[in-house]
Amino acid sequence: MDFSLRVNRKAIATDSSPDRDQQFRYISSLRTRFERHGLPIISVDTKKRELVGNFKNNGVKWDRTPVRVNDHDFRSDAIGIAIPYGIYDLLANRGSVFVGVSHDTAAFAAHSIAGWWKRDGADRYRRGRQLLILADTGGSNSCRTGAWKTELQTQLCNSFGLTVTVAHYPTGASKWNPIEHRLFSEISKHWAAEPLVSYEKMLGFIRHTHTKTGLVVTAYLDRKEYPTGLKPDRRLISSLDLKPGKVLPRWNYTIAPNL
Repeated sequence: MDFSLRVNRKAIATDSSPDRDQQFRYISSLRTRFERHGLPIISVDTKKRELVGNFKNNGVKWDRTPVRVNDHDFRSDAIGIAIPYGIYDLLANRGSVFVGVSHDTAAFAAHSIAGWWKRDGADRYRRGRQLLILADTGGSNSCRTGAWKTELQTQLCNSFGLTVTVAHYPTGASKWNPIEHRLFSEISKHWAAEPLVSYEKMLGFIRHTHTKTGLVVTAYLDRKEYPTGLKPDRRLISSLDLKPGKVLPRWNYTIAPNL
């Protein structure tokens, strides 16, 4: 009678923007243009915060006996917290994850992208002075916060002479951000049911994540403190060299270096 055990399926969109289709089409055109010229395209996002210690990690793995972990996930029992900020390079099929230990802020997000460019992107795209960033609408890379834009201006555009174009996925459409199904899902499968008992073990799982299509991942630990609640100085906001996009400017804009 076609009965079986089933789980709930998230399939009903309750927060769909009327501009959703237009934004997806615009992102597609941006990706095509940058790819045609061999210019870098990265997808960015923050993975779920993890407690570092002997705590249960979701998933299953082959083993003779279950791994014994703490019966409660108390922050006081943890070595610390881990905030993985990911950068996925679409053209090269390469991922970089910067694991923060304090807070998920705009400064942390921009510092992670700058770290990727310094360690990887600049060498791979030596002729590229333009960068396309695909990001969600909220979080540390929110399109609504001035800090995200000023941090990109100072840490990425001014520091490396890059012109950065940012395109945000509409609210409720984050699962279409390439990093979710090309990088984060693979990391989650790789460390499934493995307690993240130390930062070293966590970084090891990330670095050894790979796929049959050739995905390679690097990982770095960022012990810098990123305080919350800081607002950008008015002079920084006024000095932004930001050009709104012609299509849906609240989601699309370009920031140029103001050297």
